[in-house]
Amino acid sequence: MRSYRELFRTPEFIPLFLTCSVQVAAQTVAGLGLATLVFRQTGSPLLSSLALFGPSLAQLLGAATLLSAADRLPPRAALAGMALFFAVGSAATAVPGLPIGAVFAILLAQGLVGSVGGGVRYGLLGEILPRDGYLLGRSVMNMAVGGCQIAGFATGGLLVALLSPRGTLLTGAALCLAAALLARLGLSRRAPRATGRASATETWRTNRRLWSSRARRRVYVALWVPNGLIVGCESLFVPYDPERAGLLFACGALGMLVGDTIVGRFVPGRLRGPLAAPLQALLAAPFLLFALDPGLPLALAAVTVSAVGYGASLLYQERLMALVPDELSGHALGLHTSGMLALQGLSAALAGAVAQATSPRTAMVVLALASLAVTLTLALTEGPWSGPRPSPRKDRQRTA
Repeated sequence: MRSYRELFRTPEFIPLFLTCSVQVAAQTVAGLGLATLVFRQTGSPLLSSLALFGPSLAQLLGAATLLSAADRLPPRAALAGMALFFAVGSAATAVPGLPIGAVFAILLAQGLVGSVGGGVRYGLLGEILPRDGYLLGRSVMNMAVGGCQIAGFATGGLLVALLSPRGTLLTGAALCLAAALLARLGLSRRAPRATGRASATETWRTNRRLWSSRARRRVYVALWVPNGLIVGCESLFVPYDPERAGLLFACGALGMLVGDTIVGRFVPGRLRGPLAAPLQALLAAPFLLFALDPGLPLALAAVTVSAVGYGASLLYQERLMALVPDELSGHALGLHTSGMLALQGLSAALAGAVAQATSPRTAMVVLALASLAVTLTLALTEGPWSGPRPSPRKDRQRTA
């Protein structure tokens, strides 16, 4: 499947696409509003970064205890229910006088619920599309994320200026409600992909099974660490330039949209393997310019070019799908999403701590250097990859 027309004619792809797009826009608007609110109340770059990316930290706990539910929940009910939960949580954080501790307790709960969401969402995508259409479908979903983040951050910045951070949070809650309705009315009822009861024991067992393969371990590290460190850089946009943070985030989303479009639609199969590491290096390198304290135009250009490198995650996800048995696809993709978001949250905390001790731009440079070091290490120790090798059934026999 190489045609957008063919993709959008696939039954149920459009409702899933719209549900995910609105959900991303909702969380983007609400996240910027909450980060701004927390920074105004505390003046702390660390707490501001955690307000924007803190729910990601809870993904660690969710990935260890709840992830087996990703293949054992009815997808439509799960997506609608999670969107409704996020609507209630976003509205609750807008309550005047809510203590900071209570705000982060809500973010913890949202992170735990969200840890299952990626597996449900992208496992359903794998059901809707044939295996050879997954890269294009995931690319379009990522493009939607980029477009909705551009719109979300731009709208969020405007709402913060015209209304208030609390008004921005309530707008995000309303968008979450819209996402819940889209899931409930647009998707058909489907049975869970796996049988049995979801439990922490089953989650641990499947995680060990997925982690038992050296090839999968390398792909997970490549998906989690270099990208997570750069998200740590981005988490400092609010303390770096509070008045223009929305513009910086929007430029990052634009770059991601461009990268995903190029990788998903135009890169031929023979170049996918060799291109992954250079794209991840591109993700980090432009942030080194912040050592020079660039003016706003150069900072915006650096952030835009950097985000093109997020297209590498599509190539690594394609590798992962080729290495995973079909019945574990939701769990495997959920582990990818949860691990990625957890590393983003940890990197945001690290970036905030370094910025607190030094400055936001110094922290960006430090994390960018660390990302480059991990990418270089993986590239130097990795064997050749000739493209997807769909052999999940053999793998199932080896790892059972």
